[in-house]
Formats: sequence, structure tokens, C-alpha cells
Amino acid sequence: MSAFFDTNILIYAQQIGDKADRARALFATGGKLSVQVLNEFTAVSRRKHGKDWHEIGDAIADVLALLDPPQALTLDIHTAARSLAEHHSLSFYDALIVASAIEAGCDTLYSEDMQHGRAIGGLTIRNPFLESAP
Repeated sequence: MSAFFDTNILIYAQQIGDKADRARALFATGGKLSVQVLNEFTAVSRRKHGKDWHEIGDAIADVLALLDPPQALTLDIHTAARSLAEHHSLSFYDALIVASAIEAGCDTLYSEDMQHGRAIGGLTIRNPFLESAP
């Protein structure tokens, strides 16, 4: 199984509690994320959590040490995301995450925000915080 991580999983990994423990355990098994995820994480960490730039940089470095290099945002991914958004009723930013995961060759997308169990283009969305999630 090749996993891709949505932004919310990275955010939870920086907190305390059961969800944080689960998120960190998932990252420890390896996987992939995109530059978009890093951008969103940075914005949320600054705006909602009041983190300073060094804290954000350290958190990103810790996660990147466990994962494959981030998936770049390209024109091909942008184009694929527009199609996914149109045909699967996804928000454009969720479609970018899905398109990046598909481009990266992943079969699982861990996300708390997207529909658990939904399959799109060989990719299955899993909410890792549900009891039944792997």
C-alpha cells in the first residue's frame, strides 16, 4: 500500500492526543504528500495555531525525514484536478490533493475531511481516525 497524506493529518501530527498519536504512527510507516499540503500546513499553522516560522520549519523537516520527496504541483496536476473537480464534485483544492496522490502512484489517501471509502481513479480515501480505518 502506498499512502498519500492530506493536510489535516499533518496538522494532527503536531498536536497532542489520540488523533495526534494515530497521525504520527501513519507517518512513521512512510508515504507521500505534496507541496500543496506543505503550503496549507504552513498557512494553518501560522493563522490558526500561531506557530512561528522555526516551529513550522522543524515540523515539516521532521515529517519529510519520514516520507518520500514532496509531489510538485505541475500544470498536468492542475489540469487533472480541474477534471476531477468537475466529474467527482470535489472542491478544487481537494481535487488537487487527489490528482497529486494519483500522479504519485498511491492507492490510499488519508484524509479526515473527504468521504471515507470513496474510490477515485484507483485511489481510496480513508479517514484514519474512524474505528474501522486501517
